Amino acid sequence: MVFDLIFGREREEDEDKEAFVEIDKTGEEGRKIQVRVESLEEYADTDRVQKLLREGNIVFLKIKPLRDKDLGELKRAVAKIKKTITAMNGDIVGVDENYLIITPEFARVFRGEATGQV
Repeated sequence: MVFDLIFGREREEDEDKEAFVEIDKTGEEGRKIQVRVESLEEYADTDRVQKLLREGNIVFLKIKPLRDKDLGELKRAVAKIKKTITAMNGDIVGVDENYLIITPEFARVFRGEATGQV
């Protein structure tokens, strides 16, 4: 016992007991992430895309139909979606000229070799 007091073993055990906190983990553990393939035919479709993003889906969005129809409407639609993604802290990236990949906060699109990140 005196040995333990000198070397502090008893004190370390007490500190370990206090430092360890059990956390009840509740949430979306078993939830599956969906990747939705959608098409942007007109500006009104942005509401549907925003709803999917808020629900936590990753959206692979085909923008060619709206681009062929009206480039101005496409720019407005992409700006609206981008504003939502920025507010949600998500990610958006163009693939080719015809597609966008849009992700909620928990996912990021890999754009090449990461520099300076560990």
